[in-house]
Amino acid sequence: QVQLIEAGGGLVQTGGSLRLSCVASGVTFSSYAMAWFRQAPGKEREFVATISWSSGRTSYADSVKGRFTISRDNAKNTVYLQMNSLKPEDTAVYYCNIRISRDYWGQGTQVTVSS
Repeated sequence: QVQLIEAGGGLVQTGGSLRLSCVASGVTFSSYAMAWFRQAPGKEREFVATISWSSGRTSYADSVKGRFTISRDNAKNTVYLQMNSLKPEDTAVYYCNIRISRDYWGQGTQVTVSS
């Protein structure tokens, strides 16, 4: 079965950086686009970034454009989210996503940005 395991969250000060990772198993990773979403307390889950199967195309939410970078290593079945210039409003649980016949999600990793 498809499994996604995120890691790399934590507590960071405003302006700091974090790098999230998500390892996929049970799927031909290199065949699918991957995405990151996030969900802040009391809010709906929202799109953050996506990357095509070949890394040739990326797309970002306006709120993170220029600060976050999504990348992938198909040899390691891993997708990354480099987050720089973090703001308190980036505080959320971050989820890795792959859409095959349906959406699959990881368990999430908490990112907290203190002001």
